[in-house]
Amino acid sequence: MPTAPYDALLLVSFGGPERREDVIPFLENVLRGKPVPRERMLEVAEHYYHFDGVSPINAQCRDFIAALRTELDAAGIPLPLFWGNRNWNPLLPDTLREMGQQGIRHALAIFTSAYSSYSGCRQYRENIIAAREAVGPTAPEVDKVRVFYNHPQFIAANVDRLRAAISQLPPDQSSSATIFFTAHSIPLSMANNCDYVRQLTETCRLVTAELDWPAERWQLVYQSRSGRPQDPWLEPDIGDALRTLHERGGRAAVIAPIGFLSDHMEVLYDLDHEARDLCHELGITMARAGTVGCHPQFVAAIRDLIEERLTGRAERCATGAFGPNHDVCPPNCCLYPVGRPVSATRPAGEL
Repeated sequence: MPTAPYDALLLVSFGGPERREDVIPFLENVLRGKPVPRERMLEVAEHYYHFDGVSPINAQCRDFIAALRTELDAAGIPLPLFWGNRNWNPLLPDTLREMGQQGIRHALAIFTSAYSSYSGCRQYRENIIAAREAVGPTAPEVDKVRVFYNHPQFIAANVDRLRAAISQLPPDQSSSATIFFTAHSIPLSMANNCDYVRQLTETCRLVTAELDWPAERWQLVYQSRSGRPQDPWLEPDIGDALRTLHERGGRAAVIAPIGFLSDHMEVLYDLDHEARDLCHELGITMARAGTVGCHPQFVAAIRDLIEERLTGRAERCATGAFGPNHDVCPPNCCLYPVGRPVSATRPAGEL
């Protein structure tokens, strides 16, 4: 299989601490340049200390790289696969420096986000530009695969995860449960300049259509809101949605973190800890769907996205109403309004 013009692949992710001593330096990286009081940062640190200071995201990136390597080898794609993070080791500048030293000139990147948004796409592209400037002329050029919220194998992997979660409910509740699809909340000023909500809604629609799930028994909600209380962010919050379900007499909820690719810190803390405790308090039976992680169909979807760029084939897999997304982001794509810096009071998300 031809591999020009790319001579390497690059996984780009958020990063996370892997021991207690890493937590504060990691959070300082995440919050650098944002007007966040130190006491708030220390409060967020307790979420990590709840898990001995270890975010699972780095381990999950390693697992995904191993699974993708096997998939690529089986498809006859021998390109080396590198990994660089926005906020913690291995940091992007270090990875690009290593790639340059190995003679890599043009890489194709996979971002650990399925959707278009500032944090999930444009900021990663800005990170790559900054890293290339830091490394200098030996840094490789980096393109990215298109967002894949509507890739049929991504949908299939989410359907499988959700079906498994529904099966965890008692038989007398599974047929009447409400599915809450969760995604990281972002400021409305950011959401208004990207296709984040539209793409998330389409993914939810495609998944529930495969399950033949009634439209009145699923909802897209949000989690992990940060920022100043007076600034509008995407709503409803998962906690508010669960309280409304309780008020309406609902007894069972399936929570599916559709906006995330791996079961990282915000999924573990905000859903498996906070949302589960709330469900227990309200008397709601809760099941939580896994993220796609290393699901074979998701890994195959990423391999397919790589193949389409390597071969330049005309066929581009996408399902639903909107077709395949662009390969090259236009200049105004996912812009965050000038003069409105993100005012996070917790990390913007391990997307």
